[in-house]
Amino acid sequence: MADSRSEIAERYASAFFELVSEEGKADRAETYLDEIRRAYDDSEDLRRLVHSPAFSAEQKEKGIAAILDSGAHPLTTNFLRLMARKGRLSLLIPTIQTFKRIAAEARGEVSAEVVSAHPLTADQLTDLKAQIRAAVGKDVQLDTRTDPELLGGLIVKIGSRMIDSSLKTKLARLRATLKEA
Repeated sequence: MADSRSEIAERYASAFFELVSEEGKADRAETYLDEIRRAYDDSEDLRRLVHSPAFSAEQKEKGIAAILDSGAHPLTTNFLRLMARKGRLSLLIPTIQTFKRIAAEARGEVSAEVVSAHPLTADQLTDLKAQIRAAVGKDVQLDTRTDPELLGGLIVKIGSRMIDSSLKTKLARLRATLKEA
């Protein structure tokens, strides 16, 4: 199931990237998708609209249309409305993440998702970018978000690789080790 969901997100993101690239609007679309991601992270109502089966596809499409402002590029608006109409809005975040990865690859960059317990400072982001750039040999585009449940540390995802140095994971490992002893 997870594979088919990621494959569907890949298809939607690839098709959308091709469409906006043909118009030379890929950067603008990516910026707008970043804004939508932030709105999703900040709004319980938006997350409920995206994931709840209580809303019909038509209700989701109307809800998305109401959320999107008139400053949005028409292709982006139409794309998100299409996802809602087709019942694929639950794939919004994987589709945005995949779009960002495709866009980064097209620019010769690597996309990294960084999850931290607290917002990172500009200096921390600069240092992290430099460390990732040194490890992968490419410029890095960071997609950051916070998750207070991590308690401390970071989770960095680059493609299929994940580095989890969160305090939550370290405590879980310690708990498992103590149970074995």
